[in-house]
Amino acid sequence: MFAHIRQKLLFNTVVKYGKQKKYSISAVSEVSKSEAKDVEPIYPSIEDISFKAKCKRKRQAWHEKIKSLETVEEKLFKINMPRYYGWKSLILKEHIIPYNSLSHAQYFTRTHIIKEFDLPTYYNTIISTEQLDRIVQSIKSDIEDNIIFEYCIRRREHEIKVNKLPLDENIKALDRKINMEEIISKALIHRINRTMLIHLTSENPHLLHTEVDFEPRLETSWFMGGLNPPNFVRNFRKSVKFLKEFVDDSVNLPVQYFGHPVIHLRHKHPLRQIIPLSDCKNSTLEVPTFKLNPKVLTYTLEKKHLTNIPGFWPGDENEFGLLSYHNCTYLQTRPEKYNDTSVALTIQAILASYSWLLSQACYQGFSTFNDITYPLTTQTIITNGQWWSFFVYQLNTTLVHSEYADENSKRNICWITEPIKLFDKIENDKVYGLNEEVLKNLIKFYMNIPEERVGVNLKPYLGKSVKVIADIEHDERRNWLEKQYKHLVANRPRHRRISEIYDWQKIYIIRHKTRPMDKKREPWQFGIKMYKRTLDDHQPVYIPRHLRENPKKRNRGRWAKTYYP
Repeated sequence: MFAHIRQKLLFNTVVKYGKQKKYSISAVSEVSKSEAKDVEPIYPSIEDISFKAKCKRKRQAWHEKIKSLETVEEKLFKINMPRYYGWKSLILKEHIIPYNSLSHAQYFTRTHIIKEFDLPTYYNTIISTEQLDRIVQSIKSDIEDNIIFEYCIRRREHEIKVNKLPLDENIKALDRKINMEEIISKALIHRINRTMLIHLTSENPHLLHTEVDFEPRLETSWFMGGLNPPNFVRNFRKSVKFLKEFVDDSVNLPVQYFGHPVIHLRHKHPLRQIIPLSDCKNSTLEVPTFKLNPKVLTYTLEKKHLTNIPGFWPGDENEFGLLSYHNCTYLQTRPEKYNDTSVALTIQAILASYSWLLSQACYQGFSTFNDITYPLTTQTIITNGQWWSFFVYQLNTTLVHSEYADENSKRNICWITEPIKLFDKIENDKVYGLNEEVLKNLIKFYMNIPEERVGVNLKPYLGKSVKVIADIEHDERRNWLEKQYKHLVANRPRHRRISEIYDWQKIYIIRHKTRPMDKKREPWQFGIKMYKRTLDDHQPVYIPRHLRENPKKRNRGRWAKTYYP
């Protein structure tokens, strides 16, 4: 009874707002009800609260933070933020190629190899046959002179590295042979590149604006997913009750690649795509799987800060690759029973091409977590001076981590040629059997004209006015970020090394617990996981009182500011 009277009094109550007219709450409620009938209700999305869903949302939030940063260097900084001592990464080196590792290289780069041993048909339209033959005849004599000079005339005794170790004579002879072949191949590459530029620049203006780098620094990193968990991860998951059902779930592995190119040619515009981005989603483009631990191929893991350096620093105008030369003198040290020269060259080309394009994509604002929005193409040549192999690689995706390792519909494409002899032999300062096919492929590579991508935003994830650290107007922040970024990519070890657990500590303290009275001295004894220390977990630089802005206030401004992303 009382509730009914109270509700009736409430709806008849007059509400006044200053000098406004009188409105009743009952009339307002009737209008709101009529409007509510026309509007569809919006309910918040129901989130999956399972353990795997929470982990996925956490990863995606980290990826979005990287994507939202304005500058190239800050994005690379953010990837290294979770690890003060660096990520425990798989180390790939250009001239160290294990046996039977082609499927590993393809799976880790999501690369499909075109089975026909030939360049793409696109290269047949670059230049006419008559013009190609004319250029070959004009440069043929100069190429022969370069070969004769490097192999017969030039003195090289002062360039040979002398091994002072007391080794076997056969080993010394092999080292001397490999060293000589490497010196000759590099010098011949330099001469042939100079000859091609001299003859082709007059008819190809884009070569005038091409930047040439000699032995540039090539480093690339990415996260690889879809791998079987190692034993220590499986054992840890078994020991935790709610993780037992995820014992066999795949894990991610950071990868760091170190390349050793002889020459890089760069341009301010990218090369044209070979195939459209939509065609790379074809399910018939097969990519082999490699779920095993890479240690089975004799690869090693080391703690490294992940770096992406395509041979130049961010902000360079010529930031797209045109052509890269690599040598393959390491093949002399491979056992003859392997008999896999062409396979080793293919692995070297895949890793070198993918790494160079990925590092270029990172300078455009993309990363291993934020996929590219347009394809990138490069041309790769691998030679020892006499044998030449040509490769064309198109980067269509950079997502190979987590579930993208198997579910990503995009594939990267690689076209390869069989090794071709440039010449048969040299006798009496004369070249015999000069192969014009090698010269034709070289000419096609140099005459492949880069083009500006009209209507395509090449840097969609970078700031409008601030794209690199040098664009930052704040002096203190710009200088701090520049200094810390260069220190990070130098990959020097920390002055205080990570605390080590010695064998006797594992046996007597951790496993068998036979020394309960020992004083706890190490961080791991207090439950501190030093390898998970973040990059910004350190004491800032101390500022002396006479250098502070307000020296009279004792505790204000004692520590220098940091500008971590």
